[in-house]
Amino acid sequence: MAILQSPLTFIASIPPVTRYYTLSTVVLSGVYGWLSWNGTYTTPYLTLVPGSSLFYPWTFVTSALVELTFWELIITLITIPPSLRYLERLWGSIETLKFIVVCIGFSNIIAFGFNWLEFIATSQELFLYGMQYHGQMSLQIGVLVAFTQLIPEHQVQVMGFIKARVKTLPMAYLTLSTVMCFIGFQCPWIIIQFGWFVSWIYLRFYKKNTHDTVGGMDAYGDRSETFALTSWFPPFTHPVLGPAGNFVYNTANRLHLIPAGGDLENGYTQVPGSARAEAERRRAMALKALDQRLANSSSPAPSQSSSPPQPQALAAPSPSASSTPPKKNPGETENGDSSVEGR
Repeated sequence: MAILQSPLTFIASIPPVTRYYTLSTVVLSGVYGWLSWNGTYTTPYLTLVPGSSLFYPWTFVTSALVELTFWELIITLITIPPSLRYLERLWGSIETLKFIVVCIGFSNIIAFGFNWLEFIATSQELFLYGMQYHGQMSLQIGVLVAFTQLIPEHQVQVMGFIKARVKTLPMAYLTLSTVMCFIGFQCPWIIIQFGWFVSWIYLRFYKKNTHDTVGGMDAYGDRSETFALTSWFPPFTHPVLGPAGNFVYNTANRLHLIPAGGDLENGYTQVPGSARAEAERRRAMALKALDQRLANSSSPAPSQSSSPPQPQALAAPSPSASSTPPKKNPGETENGDSSVEGR
């Protein structure tokens, strides 16, 4: 009885959105596996087929719950449920569900439009009926972007021997997607490109910070400099990306497409932001101070020579302070003490 109770207790401890999302992934992937076992490989009512998806609009979201192969399902079950469990306990169920729908839905919409543009340009039906967008690659890159926002300096171990900081993982996954697209595997790898951009925009500007308010109003997005668009790219690209990002943001702000705020790109962080953003700025300052201290530790001689004079300078006023009271009358001493306290 205890053996059965332990798995049930573990399942009950999983937050609801993570629990039902994982269950839906297993069920729909099993349904597709059963259909393919019986010879049905094209399922426009389960996966996103650009030429047929307008007749099955739910596939813009539910296609992510379908993994075509056993190994894809295993990778998804290893990566997504623990990540969603962490985010749901931090954000809450509603915000986690919105994040899932936004990452998957908008990424698939962009992929749908991109394939139609390719069909218009090339007149090849491959882009309409020869590709099935499926799986949770868009959510995987979205989760990595969220972790970069929350725990950027955390170090993880990949495959037991590769160590990397969390903030380096999204661009590594994005690079893999770019390579796979160039060698001819557009579907479903290109969805990672769209998922990265959609998740960053949502977390940067639209996600509601449930535990943070500004002037009594709800705060949205992450206003920290470490999460700006330019932070994802090398420094030599900043002179181009910075003004371009500011132009797009200012235009969207004038059209009231994003919540009211300030210029967030390229380090404009004077507008009050979330508590997490302030903590991230303080952490960045602490890391910078630590780097400077480690750099100065290579030359200890100046620090040792400069330290003794400070105690002498501090100790010098103490004898004079102790010698002055006997020279004064008791009334004068009280006045003198009160003047010292006033300073």
